[in-house]
Amino acid sequence: MALLCLLAPHAFAEDAEDKLSPVNRDLYLEAMQAISEGRKHDASRLLLQMTASEPKHAGAWLDLALIQCELGNVEETERLFTEIERRFAPPPEIMQIIQARRAIGCHKRTPQMLWNVMLTRGFEQNVNQGTTHSLSPFGEATYITSDSLPKADHYLLLSGDLVRDANQNGGMLFAQFQARRNDYLGQYDSASIFFGAEQPLRLGRWTLRGSATAGLQSLGGQLYQKFTQLQVKVAPPLNLPEGLELQLSSSISHLQYLTLSNFDSNTTEIRGQLQYKKNNAYGSASLALLNDHAIDDRPGGNRHGWLANLVGRAHLYRNVIGEVGFIHQSWRGQNLFLPNFIDEIRQQRFQSLRAALVYPWADGQSLQLEMRQVRNRENIPIFQYNNRQIQLSWQWQSR
Repeated sequence: MALLCLLAPHAFAEDAEDKLSPVNRDLYLEAMQAISEGRKHDASRLLLQMTASEPKHAGAWLDLALIQCELGNVEETERLFTEIERRFAPPPEIMQIIQARRAIGCHKRTPQMLWNVMLTRGFEQNVNQGTTHSLSPFGEATYITSDSLPKADHYLLLSGDLVRDANQNGGMLFAQFQARRNDYLGQYDSASIFFGAEQPLRLGRWTLRGSATAGLQSLGGQLYQKFTQLQVKVAPPLNLPEGLELQLSSSISHLQYLTLSNFDSNTTEIRGQLQYKKNNAYGSASLALLNDHAIDDRPGGNRHGWLANLVGRAHLYRNVIGEVGFIHQSWRGQNLFLPNFIDEIRQQRFQSLRAALVYPWADGQSLQLEMRQVRNRENIPIFQYNNRQIQLSWQWQSR
């Protein structure tokens, strides 16, 4: 479809974009943007405006006819094809496109569905996030129990995600799942499922995406957390160098603990993200401001912080892909953590470094070797921990 949309304007010399008025040129570019984002109803509406204000723009007529065909509007498609033949006497290559579409017929496109499944075998040095500090904060003579010290184990992990078109205007439904089983530490086995919907919108030259997500997580065979989130992403119309894209987002999340009291919270986030995509290279840098509001009398009360995230991906040698990622997150509490027991305002600095090699070895399949190191530093030593992971994954995804 995208190729046809590119061919049409160039096929009719008299319809070159430099003959359009500035308003209609912007309208046509906005319609092409809608097509690239899968917003067919928006594209159809914009192209109808184009054909009304620029009735000699053959490219807009052809794009409109092809979109109407994809929407399953047979009679309207044939009317537009007939009008194109009458008005513009299309050259042979354009007539081939029209005749090919007539031969195929117009049917509503089957909703596209993409999926991905990953099976992982790994080793984790600190499954339980055990403290690196041996003394309890409740007195120098009190020692941490063995259950609170780091415990290592091997694990098996099954994860996957599914994305499906929700409508003809760019909306989609998505789901993600993950299930992990440790070899020996079954009390730390975990599973989670998340599902949601996303819908793009266009306001002038601004692209918006709204999404809603809900999820459940279990720990040790018991339901542990419920999660809900509303998010809005905005792509401002900036003239950035090729390959660069700036995206702003805002979200509010609710986290409910089902086995713990006084830990439920609402978190708001404002984030800016700069992405680079060109050829086989990808890079991303984001910075977020966080505010976590405690619903009940949580130790330490409310907290605020920030998060930075760096991601890079590139081809290294032949088919081998290299990936690196770094996360830094800081939190600062509002109140003393536990008055008369821990008379400190909790401050947390979390860092995670990730590196991976991906080798696509068959059609739709790949092997991934990943290493991760975590350091969690706090002014309350009992919460400090380190962790290392190494894992090998087999990934199978739709084509």
